[in-house]
Amino acid sequence: MEVRLILPGGVTTHTEDELPALLAREDGIVWVDIATCDPAAAAVLKEAFGFHPLALRDAAVRNRVPKIHPYADHVFVIIHAPHFGARGHVHYVELDQFIGARYLVTVHGPVNPAVPPDVPLRQTRDVLRRIEAGRFSPATAFELSYAVVSAISRLQETMVEDVTAEVWRLEQRVTAGHLGNPEQFLEELFQARHGLLAVRTMATLSGAIYGRMATLPRGLTPDAQHLITDVVDQFGRVRSVADGEREYLQGVIEYYKARTDTKMTIAAERLAVIAAITLPITALSSVYGMNLIVSDHTQTSHLIAVLLLMAVMSATLLGWAKRQGWW
Repeated sequence: MEVRLILPGGVTTHTEDELPALLAREDGIVWVDIATCDPAAAAVLKEAFGFHPLALRDAAVRNRVPKIHPYADHVFVIIHAPHFGARGHVHYVELDQFIGARYLVTVHGPVNPAVPPDVPLRQTRDVLRRIEAGRFSPATAFELSYAVVSAISRLQETMVEDVTAEVWRLEQRVTAGHLGNPEQFLEELFQARHGLLAVRTMATLSGAIYGRMATLPRGLTPDAQHLITDVVDQFGRVRSVADGEREYLQGVIEYYKARTDTKMTIAAERLAVIAAITLPITALSSVYGMNLIVSDHTQTSHLIAVLLLMAVMSATLLGWAKRQGWW
């Protein structure tokens, strides 16, 4: 648990025991950042802030969908950030926030063990570095929360851009005909679609949560309303971009399927033509069989005549198939 007091002149670090005194002050913003809400951290939050037990329970477990719970003096919010794992899997990295008038409590995780431990903390650490460098000085807790959430929306947008680069590469392979292993290529196509769908879902649900926050009847100043409206717009933009790229990828998939179906149709047609061309050979061979070859009565001229007849019939059928455009 990291406890900080943000003042116009900078940020200072404090201990858990100083929380009551910090919250009693009338200046600054108290920011508590928790990597994992274990029982000890939950006890501190309950004693210092008086958070509802259900909110503390949600902060201690993994939540699959975003949530918002308004209370008398604060708002509890859950949203997710994406992280691409192995084989195209998209991890949902959770961020829980308790947003009060003069404090912000951010809780990360728990997360999948496959996610590196520094990943959930990246957005809050980036905002902290901006504050320490003097490039950002939040005046309210909502403004601080806005900076963290905006970093998540930018991450979602970056993820969409990364998947888009992969979609373009796949589209070039389709149009050039350099598909390589078909099974591997299909796997890459569906991994890209899964990535776009996952990020779009996160942006859509997060935008819905902040849209709900904008309708809360109390506790939001005009400045906070403006920030929340902007957050909703950010998530809406990510959703729109992801939708556009997903439609483009679907076009690539349909183009790939059309090319594959066309190749299969052409192959089937040519196999049918080959079967038709070899039909006279099959018919004559079934009549004469091996007797023509191994019989003591076999005449060379007879054998040659039969072979020539086979060749003429097959050539005639091949020429006819070419004139019909089947070969």
